Amino acid sequence: MMDKILIKNLYDLTHTAAAPLLEKLNYPWEALTKISDFIVKLGETLSPDEYDKRGDNVWIAKSATVFDSAYINGPAIIGPNTEVRHCAFIRGSALVGAGCVVGNSVELKNVILFDNVQVPHYNYVGDSILGFKSHMGAGSITSNVKSDKTLVTVHAADEHIETGLKKFGAMLGDRVEVGCNSVLNPGTIIGKDCNVYPLSMVRGFVPARSIYKHYGEIVNKI
Repeated sequence: MMDKILIKNLYDLTHTAAAPLLEKLNYPWEALTKISDFIVKLGETLSPDEYDKRGDNVWIAKSATVFDSAYINGPAIIGPNTEVRHCAFIRGSALVGAGCVVGNSVELKNVILFDNVQVPHYNYVGDSILGFKSHMGAGSITSNVKSDKTLVTVHAADEHIETGLKKFGAMLGDRVEVGCNSVLNPGTIIGKDCNVYPLSMVRGFVPARSIYKHYGEIVNKI
């Protein structure tokens, strides 16, 4: 089971500027404490012909569209042809890829969004990594702190992995579709090409190419 939650089995690293960080690690949550420093180092290498630097450690691609009402705190990188919409709140440590949508009233904090990720309507994404072309339906969120404030454990089948992290949201593999108003509990890992039904409460590991209907009912895609 452990091999299924390795970075190499969740993500195609050709679709993110975070590849130099992720390719050195085994499990995706190992990147969470490193995102901020990585963004600063990467930002300093970006071409001024392609990116504008705004404020402290905020780089925005010239081809990106950022609404005037959006707030972006550094360190942050907004990739080419990405749209950051009305009242988006990017709190910092956010690496947003190319062709992404960060929508109305969406909040991001300590995240990596691969290319073509969509978080378009009222989403909270914190301490999480969203793979290539993943999409979170309206109102779906990542819950990144346990209610008892203890450290997050990843539950995958009969295996339990101590992460040593208090803040750990969700790891979405490439092309994951999360239905509207779903909650991804701390330590959730969803494999490639999965669909999550609306109004779901997800925890633990969802295998690749599955449909998550509700807790206890996960079926393979035909």
